[in-house]
Amino acid sequence: MSYLAGKRLTAMSQSPLGRMLTIVDCLGSPLRFIILDSPTESTLDCYMGEFIHQDVSVVVRCCQPTYNAQQLVANNIDVLDLPFRDGGVPSVPIVCEWLNLIQSKRHAQTTIAVHCLAGLGRAPVLVAIALIEMGMKPLDAVAYIREKRRGAFNKVQIAYLDGYKRVLKAKPSHSFRSSLGRMFKLGWGNRWRAATAVSH
Repeated sequence: MSYLAGKRLTAMSQSPLGRMLTIVDCLGSPLRFIILDSPTESTLDCYMGEFIHQDVSVVVRCCQPTYNAQQLVANNIDVLDLPFRDGGVPSVPIVCEWLNLIQSKRHAQTTIAVHCLAGLGRAPVLVAIALIEMGMKPLDAVAYIREKRRGAFNKVQIAYLDGYKRVLKAKPSHSFRSSLGRMFKLGWGNRWRAATAVSH
């Protein structure tokens, strides 16, 4: 067995919380996502083979860093920190940064890996937002991810996604922030504030 294959098998069998890496394809786009639990300094090597095999170009961290990103950067994998509260939903600035990334990668043959601590709340929420932006209905996105990753999302996160409105438009004249601002005028602010008080 090759070194790379061995590393991939190790990543799948020795994930810190015993969960598999979850691959999520996007209909109508070559872009793919991987949802996973958080690597640590001692386990990051276990993930590298799979990242390379799956052509991961960016790793998004939704929790506080649990490992040094230098090994990823050395393998031409960018790292983007988008932390938000465990069990909660992303703030407007976090969504803006996430959508900027999606917009830049949506036509690329590449993979974005997204993780929080357990890979059951924050990371699936960001991936669901991406699926909605690419045309999937909100609850279909929830069901699609849950089918692949059992236990994903809590009630607050599902309610947030159910009311999420697409921001990315064909015409780039409207900024993400102004579009999201209009969502708040329609009652989104209360949902986000309520969500910050709930843990997964």
